[in-house]
Amino acid sequence: MEAEALPDSATPSPRPKPRKLLRAALFVLILMVLAGLTIWMGLAVCYADVHAPTPRTGRALLVGLVACCVLILVRPRRIALALFALLFAGVLIWFACLQPSNQRDWSEDVAVLPEAIIEDNRVTLRHIRNFEYRSEQDYSPAYYDATFDLSRLRSIDLVVSFWSSPLIAHTLLSFGFDEDRYVAISIETRKEKTESYSSVQGFFRRYDLIYVTADERDAIGARTNSRGEQVYLYRLRMSRDKMRRVFLDYAWKLNALRNKPEFFNTLTSNCTTAMWEHLRCTPPDPPLSPSMILSGYTPEYAYRIGLIDHSMPFDQLERRSRINDLAVVADHAPDFSKQVRRRLIDPNGM
Repeated sequence: MEAEALPDSATPSPRPKPRKLLRAALFVLILMVLAGLTIWMGLAVCYADVHAPTPRTGRALLVGLVACCVLILVRPRRIALALFALLFAGVLIWFACLQPSNQRDWSEDVAVLPEAIIEDNRVTLRHIRNFEYRSEQDYSPAYYDATFDLSRLRSIDLVVSFWSSPLIAHTLLSFGFDEDRYVAISIETRKEKTESYSSVQGFFRRYDLIYVTADERDAIGARTNSRGEQVYLYRLRMSRDKMRRVFLDYAWKLNALRNKPEFFNTLTSNCTTAMWEHLRCTPPDPPLSPSMILSGYTPEYAYRIGLIDHSMPFDQLERRSRINDLAVVADHAPDFSKQVRRRLIDPNGM
């Protein structure tokens, strides 16, 4: 008995050939890459090295429009891709040629570059910032110079300040010497008077880089008492020889930036990634980790690798390390630095 023929509707449809699927996937991937490059060009033209209150929105839209027209209207496709590549190369070369500078109309809080005078075991820091803050935007500028004997360096403390998302925080180091002398060094964006900070714009050579040396009443007190940020302080565990080398590494960088300015970068050259570079200046160095990118996880990562106290669970240590209440009480106390460390656990036993 012959098998009955299947109706047309029941005939299995042919499976797509693997080659067609591969071509489709490759086409989608190329579209995504081209879209990403177009967005990058637009953002770079819009934000990079802008020295005006408003970004170059019109020019950015024009670059994006030209890129889209080339890809959509020009045929054959290889010519369109060649023209797009020329456009991207032009923007990339312009971007790469941008140069940072120490000569701009700076915001007052980052207008003065610090300097380190290194003489054997003594380091004099010039222009240590010590502003008197009445509010975040209302302050009286003040600076002082101080000389530190590296043989009397006793501690390095990690200060972590959260202002919005728990994923992102500002980090800085504070160096402690005998007789409760402390100096904080904070790696920040050097903004002009017309600029405000944006993480997105920080990818595109919008800001220059500055290392601010500051009195703790300025570096910590301004964040706890004037800005309302949540600030935590942890004692780092390391040998005195390594402390000395880290301090010197910071001091050399202060002077290097006076002679050769650099751009800030949200991903590769920010307060946290640069801090880890200094901590890795001499063995034992913290292992590289993706946690170094998300600055909000800095305390947990330091805890995990044994760089801070391990005598209690991290959640308990974190609660103990929050210093906002202590900083508010100690705001005008002569022993501000000592007061904010009342609950500090020292893993070095010093």
